[in-house]
This record gives sequence, structure tokens and C-alpha cells, in this order.
Amino acid sequence: MKLRRIVGIVSLIVVIGGTVIGYRMYQQIFSPNTKFGDERVAVFIPTGSDYEAVKKLVAPYVEDMDKLNSVAEKKEYPANVKAGKFILKNGMNSNDIINSLRQPVTVNVAFNNQETIERLAGRLSHQIEPDSLSLLEAFTDEKFLADNGFNKDNVLSMFIPNSYEFFWNTTPNKVREKMAKEYRKFWNEERLAKAKALNLTPLQVSALASIVHKETVKTDERPRVAGVYLNRLNKGMKLEADPTVIYAMKKQSGDFDQVIKRVLFKDLVIDSPYNMYKYEGLPPGPIAMPDITAIDAVLNPEKHNYIYFCASVTNFGYHEFAVTPAQHEANRQKYVAWVNKMGITR
Repeated sequence: MKLRRIVGIVSLIVVIGGTVIGYRMYQQIFSPNTKFGDERVAVFIPTGSDYEAVKKLVAPYVEDMDKLNSVAEKKEYPANVKAGKFILKNGMNSNDIINSLRQPVTVNVAFNNQETIERLAGRLSHQIEPDSLSLLEAFTDEKFLADNGFNKDNVLSMFIPNSYEFFWNTTPNKVREKMAKEYRKFWNEERLAKAKALNLTPLQVSALASIVHKETVKTDERPRVAGVYLNRLNKGMKLEADPTVIYAMKKQSGDFDQVIKRVLFKDLVIDSPYNMYKYEGLPPGPIAMPDITAIDAVLNPEKHNYIYFCASVTNFGYHEFAVTPAQHEANRQKYVAWVNKMGITR
């Protein structure tokens, strides 16, 4: 009888002990273990990080690191750290946190209005892990350029302004491969056929589109501006585009931060293949990153007889178009008078 009582007491102790241990384990694993007020936070784990580095990164967001460490050890996370962007949600338990740190999420990468491949690399380096130098080296690698039909003058054409999904720790080579793939996807059969009908290659379309892009921010006016330049090309005329002169000046000085609002007659003689007042045809590459509306404006130009255009002083942001030199001169004089009145000298 005493033996049964002893066995019962021992069994009860074991049950109670197991319950306590189980509760403590439950607390470690499944009780909330975050300490931030936002709905979610992003944690960026660099390539090559170990568990010690991860602990420092997540510590500001975790209530009890001992609980998290215990769960991490049980799930063998310290030996399987991944790099990338990870999302922690408010109220997550230690198990959820470790599971989230195993699942990197993508980032939306966006870019537009970049004037050089160097500036594009800088823009991208603020959105993904690789630095601007490693990205620039990948984008301008001679073999890559040759294999994909580009050179250092026109490689900016490969980057179609849009929003793209990348893993944060994507390598520079994978970035360029994806962008080359997106470029080929963009230049579908329909766009290729339209370019061919204009007797232009996709790269030439991009170069011309970059000028159209710089000439007007009004997307509804871009097909008309594109039509002017195509008319000039078809007549064997020089493009005589002010944005190409401005680009040539910036490229020659190496200062792309300077603001040039007025092109002077002395600027028109600058010796640069990008100066379309001095040289016929199209520049060696885009003078900026043309957006899709500018590219499609070139591919779908407005049909008209205009050869000239000048900034309007009555409908700001738009232009006045002309067929004859006399008409254009009248428009130009109005613009010059307005510029002088505003005191714009450069």
C-alpha cells in the first residue's frame, strides 16, 4: 500500500515537472518575443554574416534574446544563416522569428532619369547590397557587353526604367543578367517591327528617345517631338538638339551636377560626338535614360511636316512647332526675349 502511494506521488511529481518544463518550453518557443511598435520591421543580413552578427542585428527588435537563442539552437539556425532582407512582424514568437530569418524576401528596385551608367550604379547600390563600384564593373565588363550587343557608350539603353524585384543580396552579375533579359523582353516583336519600319535599330531608338525625353517632360507632346527629329533624319538634316549640347558639356567637364538652362551660340561648336549641332545622325548612345513613354513616342511618332520647335512662352512646359525657318525664327525670338527678361544667362 505504501509502495503504491510512493509510486503515485512520484508519478504526480513527474507529471507536474513535465508540465512545468513543457510550459517553460512553450514560453520559450511560442510566446510573443518582439519589442517594436511598428507593424513590421526589415532586417538586412549582409553576405558572409554569422549568427553572432545576426544577433546584433535583431537584438533591437527582440524582447528576450535568451529565448530566441534557445529556439535558434534547437532549430540549428546558427549553422544555416542566410543573407538577405527579412521581415519581422510585431508579436512574433521566437519560433516565428527564426522561421522568418530563414526566408529572405525580395525588394522592389526602381530607377529612372539617370544620365550615366555610373549614376545608375550608384542609384542601385542604395537599394541592394552590392556597392556601386562592383555594379559598375559588372555593367561595363567588355565580354558581357559584347555578348549582349552593347558597348560602354550605349549600355545605358539596356536598363528600361521600371520597378523590378530582386533579392537584396543579389550579385552584380545576376543584376546585369536580369536586366539584359528584361531588355530583350521589352523589345518584343511589335516594337522591333516598328523600329525596323523607321529604319532604326533598338539602340538607335533608345538614343533618339533619350533626346526626346530631355526635350519635353510632357508625355503627350513626346510623339510630336519625336516626329520632328525623325523628319530631320529623313531629310538628312542634323538633329541640332540642345540637350545633346548640354550632355556634351557635362561629359567633357565631368560635372553632371551642373544646371544649364540656356545653350549659347559658343556652346554649339563643342567638339563631341554627342553634339548633334556639329555631327550628323544620332549620338553614340543615349544622353540619359529614356523612359518607356519616350521610347514608345519614337516608335509611334506623330505624322506631321514640322521641322522646328521652340519652348513656348505662353504654354509653359510645351513647345511651339514650325514648318519653315521663318516661322521658327519668330517663335525663337519670343523665347529669347522671355529668357532675357527672366535674367537667365546660363
